[in-house]
Amino acid sequence: MFTGIVAAVGRILEVTPLGGSDAGVRLTVDAGSLGLDDVVLGDSIAIQGACMTVVGKAGNTFAVEVSRESLTKTAGLSEPGEVNLEKALSLSTRLGGHLVSGHVDGLGAVVSFEPVGESRELIIRAPRELAKFMAYKGSVTINGVSLTVNRVTDHAGGADFSINLIPHTVDVTTLKHLKAGASVNLEIDLIARYVERMLTAS
Repeated sequence: MFTGIVAAVGRILEVTPLGGSDAGVRLTVDAGSLGLDDVVLGDSIAIQGACMTVVGKAGNTFAVEVSRESLTKTAGLSEPGEVNLEKALSLSTRLGGHLVSGHVDGLGAVVSFEPVGESRELIIRAPRELAKFMAYKGSVTINGVSLTVNRVTDHAGGADFSINLIPHTVDVTTLKHLKAGASVNLEIDLIARYVERMLTAS
């Protein structure tokens, strides 16, 4: 489990194929300011909101292996570049965001990312299957960042939802690089997931 509070911005240094076209890849990640002293093989680290298992560690870098299935259902894990990082929470961790599983539910698309006063407004288009989980003042995770939904506009293809980003959040995460048309990893609120199951199960 995670909190959605990004601990550091790291960088994918290498993407190494594990086999043929249907195989996954091994990522070598520079952890940036994320301390690795307490990280051991088998620990979980969220990369762009996707929970990954540490399979190697050397100095300030760590390695994870990403399946082809995960690559097709996430964004930001297939090439070198900056990534949001968060270690799994412990029972003594301050829960500053919301409970995040690190399981990406789907991809959204950036509609716009524009300045509004001292902040920035990020509008994301959620696919139809995730639109019903977007709620005013509800929680959503975008590329591993816990955020609050400010507005939801439903349409035939899904829903557009708006997020207000304060300067600090922009500065300390990879969200600063988003542009219209970019794909983002979405994880819906954990409570909404269970409520939906209880209401639809026969």
